[in-house]
Amino acid sequence: MDSWIGWLIAAVALGIPLVVTAMPEFGMFAVGAVAAAVVAAVGGGIVAQVLVFVIVSVALIAVVRPIANRNAKQKPELRSGIDALKGRQAVVLERVDGRGGRIKLAGEIWSARTLDDDLAFEPGQRVDVVEIEGATAVVM
Repeated sequence: MDSWIGWLIAAVALGIPLVVTAMPEFGMFAVGAVAAAVVAAVGGGIVAQVLVFVIVSVALIAVVRPIANRNAKQKPELRSGIDALKGRQAVVLERVDGRGGRIKLAGEIWSARTLDDDLAFEPGQRVDVVEIEGATAVVM
C-alpha cells in the first residue's frame, strides 16, 4: 500500500472523532494528514511527510483555535423581547413625566415615565427608551 493512501485513511479516521465529539482539533489533525498525503503522493520521504503533518497540524491549532475561542465568547448581536426595545425611539401620546404617561413604541402603546422626575415630554415629542420596568418604559 502506498503511504499517501495510509495518510488519507488516517485523515478519515481523524475526521470521525471530529464529527462524534465536535472537537475541532481532530479536524486540524485530519487536514495535516491530507497535507502529508500530498507530500507522499509527490514523492516526499517519510521524514518529510511526518514533518508536514506536524507543522500543518500545529500551525492550524495555533492559528484557528484562538480565533474560535474569541468568537465563542462573543455575545450574539440579535436582541429580542424587552432587550430589543431598549435604545429605541418612541413618540409621546400623552404627557410623560416622573409619574407616568403614554408612548407609542414599536407600533404599540406603552405606559411610560421619565428617568429623571424633573423632565416632562409633551405629545408628539420623540423620546429614547432607556429601560423597561414591567409594563412601563423608562424614557428620556
